[in-house]
Parts: sequence; structure tokens; C-alpha cells
Amino acid sequence: MGAAMRRIQAGNALTAFGIGFTVPFLYIYVAQVRGLGSMAATSAFVAFALGALVALPFTGRVIDRRGPVPVVMGAAVTASVGALSLGLSTGIAPILLSALALGAGQAVMQPALATMIVWCSTPSTRTRAFALQFFMQNLGLGIGGLVGGQIVDESRPGSFTLLFGIEAVMFLVLAVVIATVRMPHVQNISEAMAKDAAPAGGGWKRLLGHKAMVQLCVLGFVLFFACYGQFESGLAAFGTEAAGISPSTLGFALAANTGAIVVAQFVVLKLVEKRRRSRVIALVGLIWTVAWLIAGFSGLGHGSAMMAAAAFITTYALFGIGEAMLSPTLAPLVADLAPEGSVGQYNSAFALVKQMALALGPLGVPLGAGIPMLYIGVFVLVSLGISVLALRLGGRLSPVQDNPSVVSRVVAQGPAVAGKTAVAVERAERVSA
Repeated sequence: MGAAMRRIQAGNALTAFGIGFTVPFLYIYVAQVRGLGSMAATSAFVAFALGALVALPFTGRVIDRRGPVPVVMGAAVTASVGALSLGLSTGIAPILLSALALGAGQAVMQPALATMIVWCSTPSTRTRAFALQFFMQNLGLGIGGLVGGQIVDESRPGSFTLLFGIEAVMFLVLAVVIATVRMPHVQNISEAMAKDAAPAGGGWKRLLGHKAMVQLCVLGFVLFFACYGQFESGLAAFGTEAAGISPSTLGFALAANTGAIVVAQFVVLKLVEKRRRSRVIALVGLIWTVAWLIAGFSGLGHGSAMMAAAAFITTYALFGIGEAMLSPTLAPLVADLAPEGSVGQYNSAFALVKQMALALGPLGVPLGAGIPMLYIGVFVLVSLGISVLALRLGGRLSPVQDNPSVVSRVVAQGPAVAGKTAVAVERAERVSA
């Protein structure tokens, strides 16, 4: 790992630590500490998501034209201002504006940092680089939440101001660290367009004409909606209403999810990095199908409360294993699908898909709380659908896009085989576009 990659990963981890300080306590802060009620707290979450949805459509072109470094720095400063003002705000209007800025800043950072990782890696090292990023993010979020929980006190608003202040500082640290990164020269989109004529057009038109990327975005939406979109909404409602899970058990379940990711990430990496990405994603769909079935068992009312709690915690742990399999798979695949000079656009589009899925995730709450077994049945089918969509996507990917290790194996066999394979791959990539 080079110096640039080390700094990117360190800045990413410190930012995750700062975010972990505040995310678990935002609802309590707005609703109870500031005394604005549940509707105001819900509105803050909506503003947070709205900031992301407004900013992301314009982020990709800026990254490709100006480079990811200034975008990360600008987003970090915006998020820092949003975090600090959120900690100082007492009324609904300033809280919503602060949440809007914080959401936009955090969302823009994601594709910009992903583009930096792509620029500082090769196809053979990219899988491990994104796995490390995901590991460091979850470790930072977990430690941040744990430490933040020891600081907050609902009777002392100043303790929450301190949390948001620490988060603001972490964003500024990220900006400073990223400012010291020396990026390799990579063509911007205007330089690349002169050499890359397929597919025609630029920006969103170009992306929407790329069938493999469109299929990946559809698959990504279903993945994020069925997992992250349900964690703190529909699945939590199902657990508390149907399975009788206590809030403390829900906390253990979330901790089990993070713990599974931290423990399993590099074990899983060795199992998936030499295999076809489409089949890895399909396997995640099957694992999550089992997770939803176990969650359904916890809500049937058979057995003790301890068995229900154990089943619910197991569900979250299985989701974590699936996430650990996706982290070295999805982001590198987005990068490998992107034409030269469009990595920022593709990363931003995929981040936008994720935000849309998260924003729609709470639609599962009425079903999870009111018709719990139907809720489980729906997401069992959705998880099986993930496997089907992944296998269909695999049919549109070139051999190298689906499994980058093909390149290293072919090179080892000699230049004649490598040349024949390169021609075949080039033909397959033209078809996939």
C-alpha cells in the first residue's frame, strides 16, 4: 500500500469515527434534548437524506473535471459546518438546514473518496483496497458509537454539542489529510472523450446508455433497500412489535452486525477475491434469504424470549457477513465498468442509488409492524431476486470485469495466451456496453 492510499484510508477511518459519535444519538438529540418532538427528529433525517439526493447528481461531473481531491476537501468543510451548527442549534429551522448541509457533505465524500481509491490502485489491488476501506469504516463507526455513548447525557445538552463538535473536527482532519495526498495523473473526462467514442454522449446520457451499469444500479438499489434500508426501520419495527425484542437487544443486534463485518472481512476477502463477482453477489442473496427466514422464526412466538433474541441477533450477523462479501465486490465493479475519465460519474451514480434506497427504506415500517409475516415473505422474495439479478448481470460482464484475477492467470500463461484473451475480452466489453 502506497503513501497516498494509507492517507486516504486513515482519513476515511477518522471520519467514520466522528460520524459514529453522532448517528446513533441524532433522534434523541432533536426529539428529547432540544425538546422538538418526534416529527422534528424525523424531519431532520429527511433533510439529511434530501441533502444527499440534491448534491449527488452533480457530483460526478465535478469529480471527473476537477479531480476528487478538491471535491473531498469541499465536502469535508461543508459537513464540518453542518455538524458544528447542528450541535449549536436549538430551533427546528436551523437544525433542518444543518442536517441538509451535513447530509450533502457526507454524501459527496463517498464517490470522491471511492474515486481516489480507484486512482491509487490497480485492478489487482482494488478489491483489497475497498475491503480495507469498508473494514476501517465499520471499525471507526463502532468505536465512535461506543465512545460517544459514554459521553452523552440527556440532561446535559452540552454533551451533545461536544459530540457534534468532535465530528466537525474529524471532517476538518480529513480535509487536511486529503490535501497532503499526491494523486497520480489520470485523464479528466474532457481528455478521455477524445479517445473514447463509445458509448456516445457524456454524463448521465452516457451512463444510462451503458446496459451493464444500469443493471448494476438496479441490483444495487435492491441490495441497499433490502439490507441497509431495513436495519433501523422495517426490521427494527418487526423485531420490537412482532418478536418482542427489547431496545437493548436491538442494540446488541446492531453490534453483532458490526462485529461480524470486522471479524469476517479479511477471511471473506480471501474467499471472494478470486471468484466471479456476479456469483459472489448471488451468494449474498442466498445468505440474506436465510437471514430473513431466521428473523421470521424470531417473530413466530415459538420458544423463549431468549431464543427470539438469539435469532434476531443472528439475522443481523448474517447481514454483516453479506456486507463483508459485497464491500470488495460492488465498488471495484463500478470502477471497472466506468469508461476512461468517467469514474467519478459512475461512483456518484451508484452512491445516488444507495441514497435513494435508504430514503425509501422506511416504507417497510408499516408492513414490519402491522403485517409482520407478510413483511418477512416479501423480503425473502426480494433476497432471492438479488441472486437472480446478479446472475443476469454476470451474463453481461466481460470475463475481466466479472473476475479481475483472470488477467493475472492469463499473464502467467504467457504472451500468446494473453494476446488471445485480450482480444476476447475487448469484444465482450463492447457487447456489455
